[in-house]
Amino acid sequence: MRIIGVRVAGGPPVFSATLPHGADPYRLAWQRGYRIIRPLSTTGRFPELTLTVQVGTHDRTRSLPPARPRAIDAGLEIAAGNEPIQRQRVAAYGIVLSERGLLTTQFSDRTAVPGLWGLPGGGIDPGETPSRALLREIAEETGQRVEISQLLDVQTDHWIGHSPAQVVEDFHAVRIIYAARCIDPQSPVVNDVGGTTEAATWIGLADWSKQPWSSWAKVILERHLANLATDLS
Repeated sequence: MRIIGVRVAGGPPVFSATLPHGADPYRLAWQRGYRIIRPLSTTGRFPELTLTVQVGTHDRTRSLPPARPRAIDAGLEIAAGNEPIQRQRVAAYGIVLSERGLLTTQFSDRTAVPGLWGLPGGGIDPGETPSRALLREIAEETGQRVEISQLLDVQTDHWIGHSPAQVVEDFHAVRIIYAARCIDPQSPVVNDVGGTTEAATWIGLADWSKQPWSSWAKVILERHLANLATDLS
């Protein structure tokens, strides 16, 4: 995925770079003298995706924010000469709101975090745009029809661990986050039976923090949900 930084929407690029394996867009921009203010758009189809972000210059006298160490699954032992397979997965997820609250999905035992809850969404298939992938994933995981309202954020994680197929991977998760609304919310139904989603439900906005969230979903909700809920009311 390519990251392009502009000072204003529609303006000329001030930097353009391919996101390396394990890298974070915010850190990539910082290393070039810029801070990301907000994502503006995604263009192209996977794997030829471009994320355009609005940037401003940062105080170059400040030190570079430390990179988060690459995590390793507890108890994992890697034999010499048996290096993990590198995998970068670009996915799209949504904070979906309706009169019934926040749409959430529970991870199945085919994931590394069974029983925890997250946001609906998933991997982008070849030839798909991120927004189309999100609409497809929401239909598969919850049976809901939604309208995407805005691009919110991009988030990454990097760790070594077992995939659902028990292959040891050097895994780089790149998550493109959208806001969406469901005008006609129905009782959620998991249509993709046997996949990575165990269950789906609407939860009240006053109760969302009581849910046992996956760490990345909790961070995204803490960052954006309050503002989105205010816009909805």
